[in-house]
This record gives sequence, structure tokens and C-alpha cells, in this order.
Amino acid sequence: MADAGSNELKRAVEAQHACTATFVQTVLVKETFDGKTVWDGIVHVFTIHGHPKARKAYAWSSPIEGSDKRRFFAVLHQPPVTSPVEAVRAAIVAEQKAAR
Repeated sequence: MADAGSNELKRAVEAQHACTATFVQTVLVKETFDGKTVWDGIVHVFTIHGHPKARKAYAWSSPIEGSDKRRFFAVLHQPPVTSPVEAVRAAIVAEQKAAR
């Protein structure tokens, strides 16, 4: 299944963060840990309007294991998250914590 398009990701950002989003660019991110690739994909960057603290957001989707559906991630640009790579890292860490 292909990655979600920018329109789907725009809707995810707007729904998750109660703001309006405008697509800016895509960034290829490859995250490794102990020499192994833990995530490799495209992150969409959006400017956002109407959010009290952030002016930018990063969004992507990943397939849900055992399903034909996708999980949508929409991470705000707020320290310590200041880049697409850091947004992916933050989501991976959050998923690891939730799995424990």
C-alpha cells in the first residue's frame, strides 16, 4: 500500500491539532538504531494556523500490522521536536513507552 497523500495527512494534522494546515514540502527520513533501520519513509511538512503554540507540523502514515489500514502521525514543531527526523524519533519513543 502506498503512503498516504498530502491531503490525507493535512486532514490528520487539522483533526488532531484543531488548526488549519498548508502543505510545504516532503522530506525523506531514515531512522536507524543499533545499525538497523527502524523507520524509513516520507514526512510531510505543513505550516499551521490557529494553534496556540506551534506554527509547523510534521505528518506521515505507517501501515497497521495485520490490516490494510494506516496509522496517521501528526507531530507539532515544538522543542525538543524541531525537525522531521526529531518528529519521527519522538513518535518511535512514544510508541515504545506505550508498548511497555
